[in-house]
Amino acid sequence: MAPALAPVDTSLPGRTREALSAGGPLALRDARFQERQEQQAFAAAVAQALDEREALVVEAGTGVGKTYAYLVPLLLAGRRALVSTATKALQDQLYLRDLPGLAQALGVPMRLALLKGRASYLCRHRLGLVREQGTLPDRFAVRQLARVEAWASATRTGDLAEIDGLDERSPLIPLVTSTRDNCLGSECPKFAACHVVAARREAMQADLVVVNHHLFFADIALRDSGVAELLPTVDAAVFDEAHQLVETGVQFLGRQISTGQCLDLARDLLALGLQHARGLQPWHDLAAAVERAARELRLACAGRLTDVRGVIKLHWRERAAGGALQAPLEALAEALQAAAEAAAFIGESSPDLAQAAVRAQALRALAQGFTEDAEEGRVRWIDLSPQQARLVDSPLDIREMLGEQRQRAPKAWVFTSATLGDDAALSWFTRACGLEDARVLKLGSPFDYPRHARLWVPPRFAKPADAGHPAAVGALAARVAQALNGRTFVLTTTLRVLPAIAEAVRRSAEGAGLSVLVQGERSRREMLERYGNGRGAVLLGSQSFWEGIDMPGDALQAVVIDKLPFPPPNDPLVQARSRVIESRGGSAFDEYFLAEAAVSLKQGGGRLIRSETDRGVLVVCDPRLAQMGYGARLLRALPPMARCGDEAELFEWLAVLAADHRD
Repeated sequence: MAPALAPVDTSLPGRTREALSAGGPLALRDARFQERQEQQAFAAAVAQALDEREALVVEAGTGVGKTYAYLVPLLLAGRRALVSTATKALQDQLYLRDLPGLAQALGVPMRLALLKGRASYLCRHRLGLVREQGTLPDRFAVRQLARVEAWASATRTGDLAEIDGLDERSPLIPLVTSTRDNCLGSECPKFAACHVVAARREAMQADLVVVNHHLFFADIALRDSGVAELLPTVDAAVFDEAHQLVETGVQFLGRQISTGQCLDLARDLLALGLQHARGLQPWHDLAAAVERAARELRLACAGRLTDVRGVIKLHWRERAAGGALQAPLEALAEALQAAAEAAAFIGESSPDLAQAAVRAQALRALAQGFTEDAEEGRVRWIDLSPQQARLVDSPLDIREMLGEQRQRAPKAWVFTSATLGDDAALSWFTRACGLEDARVLKLGSPFDYPRHARLWVPPRFAKPADAGHPAAVGALAARVAQALNGRTFVLTTTLRVLPAIAEAVRRSAEGAGLSVLVQGERSRREMLERYGNGRGAVLLGSQSFWEGIDMPGDALQAVVIDKLPFPPPNDPLVQARSRVIESRGGSAFDEYFLAEAAVSLKQGGGRLIRSETDRGVLVVCDPRLAQMGYGARLLRALPPMARCGDEAELFEWLAVLAADHRD
């Protein structure tokens, strides 16, 4: 008698386990696919969350394969889902590469949709206005406009990412895209061909929709992109790179007004008024009044600050002390009210002017709101840049918002990242999101860190507060890079010290043939392209280079971090959160500062080992990591790298690494 066949497990966990196994469809499709125990555990937890409609929080170390771990059960479940990730680039990767490949391998027919914010889609109406008004800033923008017009006649989606070489910082983009403020909605003469409307319609009809965190929160706050309508209809919501959720949410859930918004309104008001109602209102005077009031508000926010580089976060209480912002805000509100009344009076003859009136009234209400006291449990600050001041009134976390969304309709909620905390409960993340009731899973990396990676903390080194610390960091980084012929990242905790460290690297590496690439001197994309395979290259960057960069192989073999990444103690949001912790008897240092530093340190160190065969060294130029009692907690947050006992051992390891790529 033939032996009885084992029954096939047709449950979602069973089918998921089979799909991710060594003999499953993914392995048959891709010879490089490997079954991983950690990935199987992750996917099983997601399958359970889908079946039971529960909340799940998963920290998955580098190499686990978290994308497949949540996508496979989602696809096999055949339920409607929303997937949100951190950036538009990651959105495109999921939508264009990962999801179609997986759906084909699993034999699952799926209707997929990609949904981005308004600023990603061409607005045909505003493209026409730019052409008519001829208000482009320079010849380069004129050439860009010609490229956009040629592409516009053929595109189906209207997604500006389709245009090769169009920089997302291009001044043309705000002119040919819409905002919630200037969109005419169904009154638009191009409404039938609107790309934003088409993208929303596709999203509402799709089985799985890919969005990004900025869009998710902006829509929850403003109900502007369709996510708020989509969310109640899905059975699962998955958030990848979830460590960015809280800070993204805090930015978008708050009330804010910027002087840049007001200047944009003044520009549009003047152009539209002269085009549609010349001579019927004093358009020049109205626009000039709004522009003047906006510039005066920025000057009042800046105070004595004259040399502003990047974005500086300022304390509201300090800038608003003695009513210093009261008069500028009231003057701006008055100018906006006059603009709103004038545009509304003419608005019946022009949908664009009618919308300008709505924009002006909304901005007036915001300006007026900042003349009043902040509500309990919220914090205010000012983001000051060379171009504008942005006034923000925000909640301290996203507990309330996320709690409301979870209560509205039962569904599976899955949150995942490589860095969500440094304790078993992942409380750094769960507390800020109100997810203390969620199931928590913490999975380490399958990579062999003890054999392939080293950690070096120089014991006799300048302290971070010492004036000579940046020079010492640069000198050590140069020596490391010389030993490896480049292949080195230097990550700094602030932009402020970046020039000093870069200068020290250049000085110390002079004559060594190293190319030193420094954030701010080129765009991030150009820097990474120039870095290439890492040979002879050292890249120096601050916060935007601590995550989202994947360089497997020997292109990156050393990561040098200047100091422990504690949150800036003078940041208004940091101070407000610290006060809340201390008001209930907790320790802000233990609960907040150390937890933040642990997550950031893990994120920066995570750039080093990106595949099973990668080898490298992490250098942290802060002796506190080895000398202070709290250093043990931060060390535990890092992968289990072997420690270099002394500097000689460090350079022995660097020699081993260098031997891998000697020509």
